Amino acid sequence: MDATLPKTNYWLFSREIDLTVFLGSAVLSLVLLAVGYQAGLLEGDSPEWTWITAILLIDVAHVWSTSFRVYFDTEELKRRFWLYVLVPVAGYAVGVALYSEGELVFWRTLAVIAVFHFVRQQYGWVNLYRRRLGETASWTWWIDATAVYLATVYPLAFWMTSLPRNFEWFVPNDFISLPGVVETVLFPIYVLALTAYFAKSIYLYFKDGFLNIGKDIVVATTAICWYVGIVAFNSDYAFTVTNVIIHGVPYFALIYVYAKYRRETAGPVYRGLSSNWIFFLATLWALAYVEELFWHRGIWHDKQYLFGTDWEWGKTIKMLVVPLLAVPQLTHYVLDGFIWRRGSHPEFRLF
Repeated sequence: MDATLPKTNYWLFSREIDLTVFLGSAVLSLVLLAVGYQAGLLEGDSPEWTWITAILLIDVAHVWSTSFRVYFDTEELKRRFWLYVLVPVAGYAVGVALYSEGELVFWRTLAVIAVFHFVRQQYGWVNLYRRRLGETASWTWWIDATAVYLATVYPLAFWMTSLPRNFEWFVPNDFISLPGVVETVLFPIYVLALTAYFAKSIYLYFKDGFLNIGKDIVVATTAICWYVGIVAFNSDYAFTVTNVIIHGVPYFALIYVYAKYRRETAGPVYRGLSSNWIFFLATLWALAYVEELFWHRGIWHDKQYLFGTDWEWGKTIKMLVVPLLAVPQLTHYVLDGFIWRRGSHPEFRLF
């Protein structure tokens, strides 16, 4: 090979970052699962340290990271002001209306939106890797999209055809039960889709020397972690460590890279909060803690050791407060479908 030819850049961020946030997060999830299995943590509820590290410091915090993409970035906020204002306002109004019809109506609706967001994020990574390496063939897109969607949709179908499970998305009964035939029909399609994906990758490598290692890692780790966490084990601990980490950690990296991109032209507060990983994460963890303080003191009445004395709220107050506390995650779910689309901001280039 001619040493003067440029080497292919396989990575979205960099080799080190991509392998850490995509492969490393999955390996960490599986290691924690193995440790939990040996320690007997797969029975009953997840231990408190799992909730603090996975839910508080990753899941809730990554929701607030959208602030660095939108609400802390005054120029971006002004660019599509009405979208960024109306999404949380409308989300709150709809949330109150749903909650007034019943708590479970609210939580089931939010669970559907959350699941859609989780599924779409994995597809989004696959699409970014395709764009990175210039994959434009429609037949490979169909194989890639089908594989990554079924890597998430089949475990969800198994979940909803096997209720009740020992874990839930938000609250008990927030998933509706599906007939068992749904899982029966989907399983062979799921196996065929993943087989076709990796057969296609092997074929392209030996035919043209083409390799998209980052995309292969995303599809493989998604399939493994979602299957193990939902299908193979009926455990709250297993679901938590395999689902949350691979979702939140790559998103932290995405937002931090964006913050570095914007830092030079942003205001002093933005530059200060995103000046390094410590300040960036500390900001998100502080916001996550404040949100969870209201959830646990006012709604869940749990974890007093971390959040303090409970507040007693009536039904009317809860109807107004619960949708308000859910606004950050609902805003994150909805805006994530807008803020990374190249067509919505043609001048924006992150990768």
